[in-house]
Amino acid sequence: MKVKTKFDFYSDPGHGWLKVPMSLLDALGVRGRITTFSYQRGENAYLEEDCDATVFWNAYKERFGREPKIKHHLADRSSAIRAYASFSPIR
Repeated sequence: MKVKTKFDFYSDPGHGWLKVPMSLLDALGVRGRITTFSYQRGENAYLEEDCDATVFWNAYKERFGREPKIKHHLADRSSAIRAYASFSPIR
């Protein structure tokens, strides 16, 4: 598996989410630890910044020995991510 090293972080005035491929959550074995406070759309999860993104971040560092790089996207209004489906660990 080619390791993704850069991830998009989206935030609006109230919250933020880290976009991560579902396949990477599976590869890291953390899919079942992600809460319904995160969202999903297509093959990507949008991990809420407080807990779920940290679960991913720590697993990534442990597995690959480095921190992922983040590209920030800031919005001045409510993000469309809030309308995505709540995260479900079931495929």
